[in-house]
Amino acid sequence: MLPTTEFALLRRIATEQSANRAPSLVAAVVRDGEIVWSGARGTVGGDAPDDDTQYRLGSITKSIVAAEVLRLRDEGKLDLNDALDKHVPGTALGGQTVAQLLSHTGGITAESPGSWWERSPGGDWAALDASLGADEIKLRPGSRFHYSNVGYGVLGELIARLRGTSWLDALRTGVLNPLGMTRTSPHPEGKHAEGWAVHPFADVLLPEPSPDAGAMAPAGQLWSTVRDLATWTAFVGGRTGEVLRPETVAEMREMAAVDDGDAWTVGYGLGFQVLRHNGRRLAGHTGSMPGFLATTLIDPATQTGALAMTNTTSGVAILSLAVDLLTIADDYEPRLPAEWRPSEVEPELLALTGLWHWGPTPYHLRVLPGGWLDLSPASGSGRASRFRPQPDGTFTGLDGYYTGETLRVVKDTDGTVTHLDLATFIFTRTPYDPAAPVPGGVDPKGWRIG
Repeated sequence: MLPTTEFALLRRIATEQSANRAPSLVAAVVRDGEIVWSGARGTVGGDAPDDDTQYRLGSITKSIVAAEVLRLRDEGKLDLNDALDKHVPGTALGGQTVAQLLSHTGGITAESPGSWWERSPGGDWAALDASLGADEIKLRPGSRFHYSNVGYGVLGELIARLRGTSWLDALRTGVLNPLGMTRTSPHPEGKHAEGWAVHPFADVLLPEPSPDAGAMAPAGQLWSTVRDLATWTAFVGGRTGEVLRPETVAEMREMAAVDDGDAWTVGYGLGFQVLRHNGRRLAGHTGSMPGFLATTLIDPATQTGALAMTNTTSGVAILSLAVDLLTIADDYEPRLPAEWRPSEVEPELLALTGLWHWGPTPYHLRVLPGGWLDLSPASGSGRASRFRPQPDGTFTGLDGYYTGETLRVVKDTDGTVTHLDLATFIFTRTPYDPAAPVPGGVDPKGWRIG
């Protein structure tokens, strides 16, 4: 990036590391799938950390677990509306759906019973399952967002049963290795940061433990590097390689639950946290374990992302730091719009363009690249949606009111288009065309003054 941009980014992490007394801190900015800037402050074992130094990811692990669950869904091995009992029978949480576990809307207790799992050696699945009773369901399933580490421990067992291997081996085979994330592991390997607690009133450190969390490991076990986390940041933005379809990752970014504010600022999808900042919608995840904080965020619209990791239990405003890095990058070096160029349009689609009416309300239909359609009110926002073509000649809504709905182009016997049928709404070339099958019919006397 430009020297002025790089200095602003470096100053931001330097201020964070110094003011909040982090033993070390690493960060990077990602754009279009590549690291365009990275920086580090502090030391690890007496040396400066770099892009290949491992830090613990904490709950960013959950997003990677969620990706493997969505792979299972796309392969037809489960449905997101399946009750857990269908795949992991006999648990006290069997009524919760896979989607509720992914989105923290199952009403399950936040932490596993017994000793605090993040600082305690974890038992196996049988031990975790035996500890979960009806009392661990704290809220009516589906009623609201309630973050649950336990839910992701359960999802790890779901993956293990459907893959016939450990959750970790499933992640390596299906997600990490295909993305080239070879420096992401359950325990530190090679150069890595030690986890520390910083005394609140003195400049001294206390080492934090990092035991294996056992059956709770899918909630926060993994370690990674700037390079690997940059790859994951790009994945969240839609650069998914052969692991998932971009449409599936976009589905993961859709909110299943939002915060309690009058105008939502933070939400949660299917394994991703989502937040709104200055009119932008960012996606990613934060992570914390004793001795570590981490975060990754990306704006899918600009394809600019940021990540940060530090080896301190608390103090560093890790999420705000990532937001600021992303904002600095896009403010100092905003993306140029892609050049407009003409493209081929099928004659049948070209004939559909122009003015249509839903009742008396005028709409404009435009053809987008790839044969997609955009149907929007002629004035104002209203019920605007984009539609993707399907092999059977229909179109499926991608956003807005008509998300998932089917748009059909209806023709008469000679092939002339007579109207559009969109989820039972009839669009005609003229308002309330009496020749079209308008629901309820059209008064035969036609338009008049009263």
